[in-house]
Amino acid sequence: MSKLAYVFPGQGSQKVGMLGDAKAVLGPTFEEASAILGYDLWQLVQEGPAEKLDRTEYTQPALLTASIGLWRLALEKGAPVPDLVAGHSLGEYSALVAASVLNFADAVSLVSKRGQFMQNAVPVGEGGMAVVLGLGDEEVSAICAGFIGSKLVQTANFNAPGQVVVAGQNEALDAVIQACKEAGARRTLSLSVSAPFHCALMQPAADQMEDALKGVTLNVPQIRIVQNVDADFCDDPENIRKNLVKQMYSAVLWTDTIVKMVAEGVTRITECGPGRVLSGLNRRIDRSLAIDNINSLESINAVTGELSI
Repeated sequence: MSKLAYVFPGQGSQKVGMLGDAKAVLGPTFEEASAILGYDLWQLVQEGPAEKLDRTEYTQPALLTASIGLWRLALEKGAPVPDLVAGHSLGEYSALVAASVLNFADAVSLVSKRGQFMQNAVPVGEGGMAVVLGLGDEEVSAICAGFIGSKLVQTANFNAPGQVVVAGQNEALDAVIQACKEAGARRTLSLSVSAPFHCALMQPAADQMEDALKGVTLNVPQIRIVQNVDADFCDDPENIRKNLVKQMYSAVLWTDTIVKMVAEGVTRITECGPGRVLSGLNRRIDRSLAIDNINSLESINAVTGELSI
């Protein structure tokens, strides 16, 4: 029997004005988050400024809240509960809320702290991330491993075949980007992020996140979840907790995550959250998949009608 999966996006899917037509139905979820955060999250999302929304400590709760608001609304509209869930980086917290591992209030508080920890781990301007297009995973990994110098650079996201993100300190990052070009990369592109995520430079943030997670209750998943760090299922709350810490300084194995889902019988994947970033990646990973998006009121009506047949 074919299975349905929901996936939740990470940073990069946010923009000022997103979900502007949905205040009446998403308002309660944003109000719940705002009460925890101590500021008006809906106002920030609608009015910006963009520079503030793009700061990771604000981006993370904004995307989590938007994704869970859409998730709640989709279920209210009759969308079926998926067989599997996963999320890309930050999106893993949305997936954990959907799977009833985390309650929403704890997740909002955690991702706000997560954003602060990640931002403070490396001084602004000292590190970054870049996407490499047109080289294989092993090629990019080998180029990073072959870098010799006092600075650090690592693979950070394996997003799709021919799309790998690298992260590190600027000197090392520049050298690896140049080496990838010389190795035949079709294109390299520096990402507009404020820190080098998912590499060893995030170890201080991971240590802080470990402390933050100690006081939070995690439950056994009610929906099967594939985690980023090993692209495998996990149903033990304590192992989920450990994986969330490890996720901070480890690569996101997105390609393997989708391959794992397909191997489990998934034929349709619905991206639940602003934008369509994951849908594009998922198509590149497996073109046989049926792809849907829940990113607006209109899309919810269209998708829930189709999925409820």
